[in-house]
Amino acid sequence: MAKLTLGSYPHVLGFEQLERLLERTSKSGNDGYPPFNIEQTSENSYRITVAVAGFAEQDLSITLENGQLVIAGQQLDENGDRVYLHRGIAARKFQRTFVLAEGMEVHEATLENGLLHVDLVRTVPDVVVQNIKIRKGHS
Repeated sequence: MAKLTLGSYPHVLGFEQLERLLERTSKSGNDGYPPFNIEQTSENSYRITVAVAGFAEQDLSITLENGQLVIAGQQLDENGDRVYLHRGIAARKFQRTFVLAEGMEVHEATLENGLLHVDLVRTVPDVVVQNIKIRKGHS
């Protein structure tokens, strides 16, 4: 079966970057850690909530570059001399990547009760109608 691409549709032009983005995000395998929620909080705002129990504020980083929101965490092993009989609480580093649409901005990030909330807002551009002048061609 042939793979359909955006280039297969003659009326869809200039979306090659979107196609590469979709391919890249489908290849980035997430192992499910840490779990997260995405909710729509209003017509133009969203909240990503990541379960980061055991991580302190200084253990977490949030970066936004080229439309990619990256949330990462790495705990410092301050008590390396501990002997665990059972270790069921994950303390490994992680990185979660979210691709944001054009116009999406990070409003704020808060850490409370082991949950990291990242609030996003979509700026809605004014509708622009452009009339294109038709010139006579030279024959």
